[in-house]
Amino acid sequence: MPDFILFMHNDSRNTETQDENLAWSHYIEILQAKGVFQGGSSIGSGICKNLSGSNMNITDHLVGYIRIQADTMKHVEELLEGNPVFGSGGTVEIRELPTE
Repeated sequence: MPDFILFMHNDSRNTETQDENLAWSHYIEILQAKGVFQGGSSIGSGICKNLSGSNMNITDHLVGYIRIQADTMKHVEELLEGNPVFGSGGTVEIRELPTE
């Protein structure tokens, strides 16, 4: 079964609240119960470097990720149900991970 990464963007209408934390816990429990959850985390601040030594702007709109296994992209889309970012009108970017 292929692995996918769901990148959460910071364009959701919700702010970080206790209710949202509960929503995330519930969503992760759903993914775990379906046997698709492979990990995830919020993403903090950082830097972007290249060999020339210059600092570039980091991608500010990414605030977290979840790694899941799913049969197809359509299956991943179905697994967005209950995702707090997606459910509040925010953007979730879905990427399939290469197998090789």
